Amino acid sequence: MSTNRMLKGSCLCGAVAYEVEDAFRYALNCHCTDCRRATGGAFKPIGGIEVEKLSITSGQDAILRYGDEGPEGSHDIHCGTCGSLLYSIVQKGTRANVSLGTLIDAPSIRPSMHIFVGSKAPWYEITDDLPQHERFP
Repeated sequence: MSTNRMLKGSCLCGAVAYEVEDAFRYALNCHCTDCRRATGGAFKPIGGIEVEKLSITSGQDAILRYGDEGPEGSHDIHCGTCGSLLYSIVQKGTRANVSLGTLIDAPSIRPSMHIFVGSKAPWYEITDDLPQHERFP
């Protein structure tokens, strides 16, 4: 049994809600083209965690899955009603990259780096002192 506190999150319209342990392995800002297109923003702030530490608490029937169909394929989980990107399943289905902006509760971790800066939006300037990487280190 985990002793980590549970964080609540949801989509914009509230149709889908989830809980995740406050036990993220990493937090970072992803500037890859896919994350920018999925969010409509300059980057996607994410927290990586094992999939078993995240669960949908309501709105399972409102989920829209986009991406690889197989159980180990990478895919995004959106609200099918409002379109909010809640999290992405990566690393052969073992890891969830939670969209930090969908959390209601503040996580104890903060982004520690920028990744895929080689494909960042040309109109966006990174102004903090966090390390910048061409890929995921």
